[in-house]
Amino acid sequence: MDNDSNLFIAPLNNDLIADINMTNDYFKLSGRVIPSLQSGKWSYQEVLFDEPRETRFPDDKLDWSEYINQEDKTLFLAYLNNTCIGQIRIIKDWNHFCYIENIAIKKDYRGSGVGKLLLKKAEEWAKQRNLIGMSLETQDDNLGACRFYVKQRFTLGGVDTLKQSYNPNIETTLYWYKIFR
Repeated sequence: MDNDSNLFIAPLNNDLIADINMTNDYFKLSGRVIPSLQSGKWSYQEVLFDEPRETRFPDDKLDWSEYINQEDKTLFLAYLNNTCIGQIRIIKDWNHFCYIENIAIKKDYRGSGVGKLLLKKAEEWAKQRNLIGMSLETQDDNLGACRFYVKQRFTLGGVDTLKQSYNPNIETTLYWYKIFR
């Protein structure tokens, strides 16, 4: 984002609830992450798909009022010229991590720095609550998201091969962590 754009990040309030699912665009699945555990350390390889495909998560239907003015959870929305272009939904997890329930950027703004700014906002929120880091999960077929988290200094911390058993396209759920030092 260039510095003279009218980008701002706002915590959720009642007036903004209608904007939450505006960021839920289709995203490309171009490959898969294949994790490997060696001597207690996770690594992974990338395997590109022959034919990329697009997918979209269903709109979340939560009681959004539970994310307004709460100490243990919140939702931040990113706006550019008063249009909602991104969101991050976070909670204070039992393990003293800030768990990122969702992060979504409108398709036209991916790669522009909005996701990085939302993660920075989440990190500030987490540090204000003396949390030890941030965590999230992705599916192994969401290579773009995995690459983004690695770029933001998240580390693969674990995998689950059964969590997505209902979905034939997903082999593994990946757990990513950014520990504050």
